[in-house]
Amino acid sequence: MSSRAGHSLRETRSLPNLWDVAAFLLVLGVVALLAWGSREMAATFVPGKIVPSLSLDPRHLPYYALRTVIRMGAALCLSLAFTLTYGTLAAKSRRFSPILVPTLDILQSVPILGFLSVTVTGFIALFPGSLMGVEAASIFAIFTSQAWNMAFSFYQSLKTIPRDLGEAATLFGLSGWQRFWRVEAPFAVPPLVWNIMMSVSGGWFFVVASEAITVGKTAVTLPGIGSYVALAIHRQDMGAIAWALATMLAVILLYDQLFFRPLVAWAEKFRVELSQARIAPESWVLTLFARTRFLGRALSLAGALPERLTERLPRKRRPRTGEHRHRGRPAARIMDLAWNAAFAAVALWALWKLARFVSMVPFGEILSVFGLGLATMARVAALLILASLFWVPIGVTIGLNPRWTTRVQPVAQFLAAFPANLLFPAAVVLIVRFRLNPEIWTAPLMILGTQWYILFNVIAGASAIPNDLREAAANLGLSGWELWRRLLLPGIFPSLVTGLVTASGGTWNASIVAEVVSWGPTTLTATGLGSAIARWTEQGDYPHIVLGIAVMSMYVVCLNRFFWRRLYLLAQTRYRLD
Repeated sequence: MSSRAGHSLRETRSLPNLWDVAAFLLVLGVVALLAWGSREMAATFVPGKIVPSLSLDPRHLPYYALRTVIRMGAALCLSLAFTLTYGTLAAKSRRFSPILVPTLDILQSVPILGFLSVTVTGFIALFPGSLMGVEAASIFAIFTSQAWNMAFSFYQSLKTIPRDLGEAATLFGLSGWQRFWRVEAPFAVPPLVWNIMMSVSGGWFFVVASEAITVGKTAVTLPGIGSYVALAIHRQDMGAIAWALATMLAVILLYDQLFFRPLVAWAEKFRVELSQARIAPESWVLTLFARTRFLGRALSLAGALPERLTERLPRKRRPRTGEHRHRGRPAARIMDLAWNAAFAAVALWALWKLARFVSMVPFGEILSVFGLGLATMARVAALLILASLFWVPIGVTIGLNPRWTTRVQPVAQFLAAFPANLLFPAAVVLIVRFRLNPEIWTAPLMILGTQWYILFNVIAGASAIPNDLREAAANLGLSGWELWRRLLLPGIFPSLVTGLVTASGGTWNASIVAEVVSWGPTTLTATGLGSAIARWTEQGDYPHIVLGIAVMSMYVVCLNRFFWRRLYLLAQTRYRLD
């Protein structure tokens, strides 16, 4: 009798409840909405034909917002796949790391429009007769605004794994795949989640350019908030801009509740600490799925699948005492020499091709381009210092208080997503009105969209400081500068370096649009490499454009190699959660 009652009880627990119905309707609604919004992405498209124009009627904004969110979601999936593969190879591969890390430095310094102008023709060729080619080009442009920051964050986390976690993985004989999924990836989840939020918010700045694409003599305007804002700016329709910003705020609040708030709460379980946090982030979406029966059980089985797969993998055999570990060292040295020689040959060939392309530029002008780079570098350095002094205390305060983190999270996302170019006309008016020096007062425009990399990474670093270390500092009576010197600054240092590196690359990139600003007939120009590249682009002077981008990339790579990389090594060797 008791057996039959137990069986009946198990059947009752496996049946769907009202929470299952609510969760199913939520999932079904999201899927149906995405399917409805993407139905026109594969419409017929022939280059040269007239493409339907965009409307500034606010009634179309919900549909435009959905199309933009679909593109940003697709770009985020690509960015995450890129981050897990590229960041892992850059952190763990002895042969690929010297190539991948400088390449990432170069990629983040290349202007977004440079990627778009090069790739749009190829994507259209991949999807002949379909608008999907233009959509893919737009998605790729948004991807280039998201991927580098996420890859840097994941790379930094893998390089600062606590030694005790690494020793435990070795002690248990975990294979490389098991070590990655059980130790390294979970440790990297909390900072990666915050950088995903920053990347998505930063991607809003580039949807204006990525949704209005020129193909030959045809301008293709994809439906979206970015193209809506671009048209509103062109027509100087302030009412339409206000409607677009209100829609953007509503969209950010919506995906914060449905996606980022559950993601932050889920990432909390991967914190490395001995005591439990005082206030854990909460999410009504996670609570909803936790109360379901059928869907909860299905999600549990799906979540346990990777664990079961890694369980079946063979564990690494621990070497016996006295076993020779470097039996293949001579062969490895030969392979390293061959690899380095091949890489050097490719690098020399690329430099030779670059030198031939810009050889028509006089040598004196080449030297002047390097001088313009020094002017832009001085602005970038000053802006990073000022932004750090302002945002580090604020980010630490927010990160240490989970309740404040929950409240500030959507606000910070909206500020990071706010199209900074909407403020350029106001800056022109103020500079002209008060007769300010454009060489100085156009500089803050360079960091309007990139300062948030510092804030988000500092919040991530502060929230990752183990609660037991905070309790120990409180018991020792640390406060003021002593607390900052002994706990807070060392605790956030790796994340702060990541934020500064990505903010630095983004600020160099933004100099192209921020050193030349205009409103109506008034144009203000600051001396620098960014304004020079913008001028050459307008003139169609490709040798100078390539030279300018090459010099900018050279500055970024040298700074990362000789300055930021040293800070990375300091974070890896001294400021670790060991």
